Amino acid sequence: MNKEKRYKILSLFQMKYPNPATELIFSSSFELLLSVILSAQSTDAIVNKVTKKLFQIANTPEKILLLGEKGLKYYIKSIGLYNIKSSNIIHTSFLILTKYNGYVPNNRIELESLPGVGRKTANIILNILFNKKTIAVDTHVFRVSNRTNFATGKNVQEVEKKLIKVVPSIFKLSVHSWFILHGKYICTARKIQCNICLIFELCEFKKK
Repeated sequence: MNKEKRYKILSLFQMKYPNPATELIFSSSFELLLSVILSAQSTDAIVNKVTKKLFQIANTPEKILLLGEKGLKYYIKSIGLYNIKSSNIIHTSFLILTKYNGYVPNNRIELESLPGVGRKTANIILNILFNKKTIAVDTHVFRVSNRTNFATGKNVQEVEKKLIKVVPSIFKLSVHSWFILHGKYICTARKIQCNICLIFELCEFKKK
């Protein structure tokens, strides 16, 4: 795909979704961090259902630690991998409280040092909380990027590297959210809705 076509695609998304936002529900940086950790191999809808109850009881590092791992598991047991996620959240809460004075770090190295925080999670936090021009590649972004031929790669690292290279700076803050929305509701894994696709004429998917 050439740069002119990519620019047109991103411009269409810009017009359609001028202010895209994550579907995770949060009211603080710590709540978003926990929500993103919980969202690994789970859906935003399930995470929101769980955090709605959890955050009423514990939504700060101090309260999470008081709740304890056993108590935390009670609230998040409907989420996949809840055992390891409980452990990671407890340890992450401890580090944020003792090492970062209760604040979520604003740089990649410190973020990725937190248990349960990998590159994708760090990219999301940096992008949403700190307006960094990072591009997190989840299953939706990976699928849309490859299927449309916008930025191809065999793994998420290759796709992220390609996106960082080909996405103009003015679109970098939003492209992650645009591709997630498109992948969730239009360019889905099983049922592609090309008939209502915003970028149908520009997409290079061979089977459309």
